[in-house]
Amino acid sequence: MSVLRTWLRDLALGARFALGGREGRTRTLFTGVGVGLGVALLLISTAIPGALAARGERADARSVLGAPTAAGPGRDTLLIARADMTYHGRDVEGRLLRPEGPAAPLPPGLKAFPAPGELAVSPALAELLRSDDGALLRDRLDARITTVIGDDGLTGPAELSFYQGADTLPAPGPGELRVQRITGFGEPDRPELGPVLMLTVLLTFVALLLPVAVFIAAAVRSGGERRDQRLAALRLVGADGRTVRRIAAGEALAGAVAGLLLGAVFFAAGRELTGSLSVGQRSVFPADLTPAPGLVVLVALAVPVAAVAVALFALRRVVIEPLGVLRTGAPRPRRVWWRLLLPLGGIGLLAPMARRGIDGGFNQWQVGGGVVLLLFGITALLPWMVERSVGRMRGGPVSWQLAVRRLQVSSGSSARLVNGIAVAVAGAIALQMLFSGVEGAVTRPTGQDPGRASAQVLLHSGSSARPEDVARRIGEAPGVTRAVALTRVGAARQFPTLDSSDVTIGTCEALAELAELGSCREGDAFLLLDGGAPGTALAPGEHVYAGDVRMSPESSAALGGKTVEWTVPAAARAVPSREDPAGRISTGVLVTPSAAPKDTGRSQSAQVYVQTDDAVPDALERVRTAAFKGDPLATVSSLRATRQDPAFAGIRAGLFLGAGAVLVLIGTSLLVTQLEQLRERRRLLSALVAFGTRRSALGLSVLWQTALPVALGLVLAAGAGIGLGAVLMAMARVPVRVDWTAVLALTGAGAGLVAAVTLLTVAPLLRLMRPDGLRTE
Repeated sequence: MSVLRTWLRDLALGARFALGGREGRTRTLFTGVGVGLGVALLLISTAIPGALAARGERADARSVLGAPTAAGPGRDTLLIARADMTYHGRDVEGRLLRPEGPAAPLPPGLKAFPAPGELAVSPALAELLRSDDGALLRDRLDARITTVIGDDGLTGPAELSFYQGADTLPAPGPGELRVQRITGFGEPDRPELGPVLMLTVLLTFVALLLPVAVFIAAAVRSGGERRDQRLAALRLVGADGRTVRRIAAGEALAGAVAGLLLGAVFFAAGRELTGSLSVGQRSVFPADLTPAPGLVVLVALAVPVAAVAVALFALRRVVIEPLGVLRTGAPRPRRVWWRLLLPLGGIGLLAPMARRGIDGGFNQWQVGGGVVLLLFGITALLPWMVERSVGRMRGGPVSWQLAVRRLQVSSGSSARLVNGIAVAVAGAIALQMLFSGVEGAVTRPTGQDPGRASAQVLLHSGSSARPEDVARRIGEAPGVTRAVALTRVGAARQFPTLDSSDVTIGTCEALAELAELGSCREGDAFLLLDGGAPGTALAPGEHVYAGDVRMSPESSAALGGKTVEWTVPAAARAVPSREDPAGRISTGVLVTPSAAPKDTGRSQSAQVYVQTDDAVPDALERVRTAAFKGDPLATVSSLRATRQDPAFAGIRAGLFLGAGAVLVLIGTSLLVTQLEQLRERRRLLSALVAFGTRRSALGLSVLWQTALPVALGLVLAAGAGIGLGAVLMAMARVPVRVDWTAVLALTGAGAGLVAAVTLLTVAPLLRLMRPDGLRTE
């Protein structure tokens, strides 16, 4: 008989044992559930890049950045204006549409253009507008909803988006980005992530997926003691050692195949649930979460092959004889030298990059390999640590002695139970340190002063709304304590010219935000000491042109502007400028309304600084509503002292989503593994109860048996996580700092998860300690 036929025969016999009888099917079901959960998470993880790519493609398909434009109206032109807003911390993407011809390009997701006063909204926005929480937004978007945007026009099911029809929109000017006349939609170039963000992405994937692999390996090895007893019976009827190992591999293979099937079911169920999940307003459609066929084939092949390899590796120290299993007669201590090679190899790969930094060259394979070796070293070191720690323990209460003796006899199974938690905690600590370190690099000061103004409202330059009217409307909103408007026009000695100066118009209260005025009353004018570019500074009494001085009269008139003659007030006095609440320094001339140029038409820019009372709920939302009603193209920005890179926020949101999924997997796999171990020991537990052992002592022994490896694993994980985090922070060129509060919180979360799972096993444990557990067939 050929070697291949021998292998196939023995593997098939092992599969029959795995699926035969209630005992075999139950054991295989436990193994399959554990493997299936890991496979489902692997499939979801492999599908995430494709889902993000699909989101990006739909966002590009509706983008107007880089879209083909037209100089004037035509049968194929569309005026589209941005009307983005924020509501209760959530971004709402809005567009105002005015088709100028029958062949105007239709945005993806729409079957027809909404008429003026009509809205097309995303499903999530429609639901929000119907809810009690959307009352203020309903007041802001005071239009009739006529249609729902289709999936091909949205990045995800949780996106808040709308299109509103408009009867009038200002014509776009040179360099205009707010309003555009387009003949189609474009595909903008997406900026690449910098090396620091690439490092965080890579570490996030490694730290989240490595515990999954560890749990799959642990699930495959469940039921080891009962399996060895069956193999001993096979030796009794004539099977040799190699045969029983191949049969054991067949049992593991059957459990792995069952896990693949269950994993496909779990993945299908989890994919349907993704439509209702949103992290940081980022969501994906279930249809997008489709892994690449090549990755599916890789998982389908890797899991069974790994199951067979793990099963054979687990039997390397087990001598299976016809009359029993020799496992602990005189066990050879675990060797530590090769276990240390893994973390040392990881440090060896990461150390060169830590010295030169990732700015000197980012090798993702080198970084990924180093992180994997370092974290995988935990799984190799933990069994040795548990064996060495419990080997010399003696005495104590009965529950303690039972737990210690169990660990002395079989410490490997308990260590495997904790390995996944240790890897997850170590990765989480390293990620937390890296995120805390690079947060300063991706968070930059804005120079804004929220103490002087809570928000800034920028009016569109082509808007017909008067800044003073918008400021008055905003000032009447509940919770607004102050709203001041500033308007800017250009001034120059000749036009059209690029060498112009600014004339800023506002009340004394408004102008005081830009300069140290001293005394001020209506009719005053001021010259800022920092007059701007050389040759553009204006002098008192000088005759100049004011208005759209950068444009020709024809172009200015087409956009609603005008240039007029104006004389700088002779009484204008020089004053020092100061940073405005947005952190900018103004130049040129400051004038009150009565001294300002008249009839200039549209302004170059207009803004309103708004101060709100934080004690009044939703004051800022009412500001946004008043600004939108005053000028739908106005931009309301909250003033903040610092701003963070949005890509970093997206990576952090993805980390939280992935960490939540891994946490669910860890808890479920722990529960399944512990239930399987208790089921294997039900006869021993029943015998102990029959001989008079207290049930409380047995329950505490199960707790101690889990707590000891967990404590050792978390200590090892904390050390490895801090070491890995320090290396990664050195690579990112940020100061190495350990946040001990975060370290304690993460290790406490790991310990709490194990405690919760252990408590869930109390009820099954009590049932297994009944005397009828001694029955056998």
